[in-house]
Formats: sequence, structure tokens, C-alpha cells
Amino acid sequence: MKAIDLRPGYGVKMDGKLWVVEKYEFRNPGNLRSFVNVKFRAVQGAGQVEKRMQPSEDVEIIDLDRRPMEYLYSDSQGATFMDTETYDQIVMPKDVLGDALKYLRANAQTNVLCYNGNPVTIELPLTVELTVKDTPPGIKGATVTNQQKDAEMETGLVTRVPAFIEIGESLKVSTTDGSYLGRAKE
Repeated sequence: MKAIDLRPGYGVKMDGKLWVVEKYEFRNPGNLRSFVNVKFRAVQGAGQVEKRMQPSEDVEIIDLDRRPMEYLYSDSQGATFMDTETYDQIVMPKDVLGDALKYLRANAQTNVLCYNGNPVTIELPLTVELTVKDTPPGIKGATVTNQQKDAEMETGLVTRVPAFIEIGESLKVSTTDGSYLGRAKE
């Protein structure tokens, strides 16, 4: 596969190691050659690497098994997921998941990516609905200007929201950058 065809969640074999694509960005700066900026996370062991590649560069793809699972809870051991078909439970270390746990509420459905039967990472949807746990009170008349304030979500994620958002509201949040997208439909 060519580097330009990579997407987040793909498994890749480079330098004898297995990696998962975390972020992918195609750049075409004005008078320079285009390139692909890819952020990889190591499957075995810890570590991340960011690499600039030519779009036509060949990359060896590995097949990752996607299993639908339900996120149950987190503790000192890690995050516990349950297979929705067999009801088997697995525990993934928090350092493997990184910031992904900030987008998962209890009982949320997600895909767990596995390689040779071992869980590697999870696949997040583009948007999630989270409830505001804490935010400063709204400012009267703040609808006229574009004022923003910090809001802590139920999962611990802190994002910038408009001043009229109150505690207890359900919001749509982007999982790519953690930004506020709007109120969730009830």
C-alpha cells in the first residue's frame, strides 16, 4: 500500500516492528513537494514516532482484527472492555490507550483492534456525546459575542465551549481534537 492511502487505525510493519497509525496528515505546501506526515504508536512496548513520508512510498500493512466491545470501567490495572458476543473481558493498560479514555463513558460501544488475539488499541467514532460535569456560570448577554469558557466533561476531558453552556448539558465533542461541536440532540 502507498503512504498516501494510510488512515488512522491501520496496522503497519516498519523496521521489523508493528505500529498503529494514530494520526495522518497530507500536506502539499505551495512550491514544494507534497508529503504525508504520519504519527505511529508502537504495538509491542511503549513509544510513538512521527514520520514524514513521500506519498508514493510503499508501506507494509498488517491485518488487524476489529472486535465490537463495550467499555466497562477503568482502575489502577487499566481499562476493562467486554466482548459483546462472548462476554469475555480484557484489560488494556492506560498508557496504550492514551487520551482515548477521555472520550469514553461507561457502557460505550467501541471497536477494539487486535493482532494475533492480543488487544492493541481502540477505534473511536468521529464524535461522542458527553455531559458537562463542571463549568463556570454563564454570562448574561453572552450570545451576542463569541465568548468561550472551559468545561470539564464527565470523563475528565476539558474543552472550550460557548458561554451559554450549563452544567448537566449533553454536548457533541470531536474525538480528533477534543473540540466542542454543538449540543447533542435529546
